[in-house]
Amino acid sequence: MSSFDVVVIGSGPGGYVAAIRCAQLGFKTAIIEKYATLGGTCLNVGCIPSKALLASSHHFEELQHFADHGIEVSGEVKVNLEKMIARKQAVVDQTSGGVKFLMDKNNITVYNGLGSFDDATHIKVFKTDGTSEIIETKNTIIATGSKPANLPFITLDKERIITSTEALKLPEVPKHLVIIGGGVIGIELGQVYLRLGAQVSVVEYLDRIIPGMDSSLSKELTKVLKKQGMKFYVSHKVKSVSRKDNVVSVEAENSKGETIKLEGDYALVSVGRKPFTAGLEPEKAGVKVTDRGMIDVNDHLQTNISNIYAIGDVVRGAMLAHKAEEEGVMVAEILAGQKPHIDYNLIPGVVYTWPEVAAVGKTEEQLVAAGIAFKSGSFPFKALGRARAGGDTDGFVKILADIKTDEVLGIHMIGARCADLIAEAVTAMEFRASAEDISRMSHAHPTFAEAIKEAALAATDNRAIHI
Repeated sequence: MSSFDVVVIGSGPGGYVAAIRCAQLGFKTAIIEKYATLGGTCLNVGCIPSKALLASSHHFEELQHFADHGIEVSGEVKVNLEKMIARKQAVVDQTSGGVKFLMDKNNITVYNGLGSFDDATHIKVFKTDGTSEIIETKNTIIATGSKPANLPFITLDKERIITSTEALKLPEVPKHLVIIGGGVIGIELGQVYLRLGAQVSVVEYLDRIIPGMDSSLSKELTKVLKKQGMKFYVSHKVKSVSRKDNVVSVEAENSKGETIKLEGDYALVSVGRKPFTAGLEPEKAGVKVTDRGMIDVNDHLQTNISNIYAIGDVVRGAMLAHKAEEEGVMVAEILAGQKPHIDYNLIPGVVYTWPEVAAVGKTEEQLVAAGIAFKSGSFPFKALGRARAGGDTDGFVKILADIKTDEVLGIHMIGARCADLIAEAVTAMEFRASAEDISRMSHAHPTFAEAIKEAALAATDNRAIHI
């Protein structure tokens, strides 16, 4: 029987990063992945493939506006969806192959199969070739991730009524894509197909899209996407989804009790994700699972069984790849006797539409609800020289700071390159910067990052220079 110091179940960003850090710290490590490729949902059917399609569709959209830059393209510009999907898959394969390289480099044993607890120190691996093997471990890290959630009355046929997984490999551009759910995943995939020529309608139960983010970001993104042609039905509760031949009908009820009916050739159900533990059999190890299907953990990500930990989407908190990575590192270092710490308030959130949306810290709504007095400073991208030069003038940066101490409490932005710009915000808040601290930092000109400095100036006695 093979024996290890640490066995990680699941090879997504949390799992494979945890395995690497464990190996770096001298632990004999193994990782179990039920699918043939490593990388989990994020690398195979999530973050990476969706960003590949977003990039390709963005290039196509930009091509329509080349004439504005004095670049004339002769002939009709067409979308080859098959080739676009193939490129996406090539990016996925290369990235997954990179994870396999990292496993080999760090001498991590990889088991392809379903990992299932036999007891607290033994895991049975049901291999893809039909055989099984029991391995022994001193410590286990559960990193089994999540899967798309669904509404109880919707039957997913995965042909016309689909999840995000199927949306990444459609055989055609939809004529009318109806998206159920206005969260990050639905909005991102909606923009992909909107750019490629689809009519896109979004039905959202709450009163705004991306409801977990600051309402000002939701308002601006809605405005921009409406301008691009996307339609929104917020405060609408979906009542039924049915299919007849190639037509999908979605019926929803608004806040007044009125019913609308949308018909499309595809319906994307994007109502969030739920923890995935199928086949894990945590009860055989005595591990407690919440009534919502999550693995119950303490502040050190330790389950009620002392040698078993859990990280990522399968535990409480935001379902974000980078959150899972930080947790994977944290558990590895705890096992090594170190004292790592994660400030969950400083885990950034990003929406990879164009304009991009990003945020870290508290929203205005959260500060108001907590009774915290704050001041706000905003700066629009249209006042930036770099934004005008590139033609990306939608959006703004907003900084929220404590009204007494000036400490930055939240930074919210929508605009070009915000997915990268948010790292500056995280760095500043990690070191408890004040708005004035940021305002006195030199920012290269002309850049999109200047919007952060200007927003900080606006929050510091309304001192913005360029507006």
